[in-house]
Amino acid sequence: MPHHTLAPTAEIHFEEEFITGLKKVFEEMIVFNHLLGLKITSLQPTQVKARIDMRNELVGHYAYNRVHGGVISAGLDAMGGLAVMAAIGARHMDESPQQRLQRFAKLGTIDLRVDYLRPGIGEWFELRAEVMRLGSRVASTRMEFLAADGKLLSTGSAAYIVS
Repeated sequence: MPHHTLAPTAEIHFEEEFITGLKKVFEEMIVFNHLLGLKITSLQPTQVKARIDMRNELVGHYAYNRVHGGVISAGLDAMGGLAVMAAIGARHMDESPQQRLQRFAKLGTIDLRVDYLRPGIGEWFELRAEVMRLGSRVASTRMEFLAADGKLLSTGSAAYIVS
């Protein structure tokens, strides 16, 4: 993904408490993400990454053992939201990690667009997301769903309400 800077975030390092808290909310408390098997692999102010391991429950096309399109769109939506939380977290470093995590409650998807470019076949998938713009009320994101070999399978873009 091209790198777009929102703010000088290069020197921002999230506290362990914020990272642990965000992972807990995202991987466990959002039960549907847990069902998908979504696991965060990287949490940066400018980009987030996660993976989903393929398993039988996620098959959408039995003849080809393809991942269901709903898994892709739900995964990309979740990642867009996570990217927004990371960007919000970076913007409000003056607040405590707990205060920043509370902001997750106000986040909601307004619009989601997914382009399915290639069939989702593989042992596992990588998901990436970055925030294109973080406004005071709405955030815009771009997401990618990749095969284990790095091949781009699907792309997404979304808008989230943040206030």
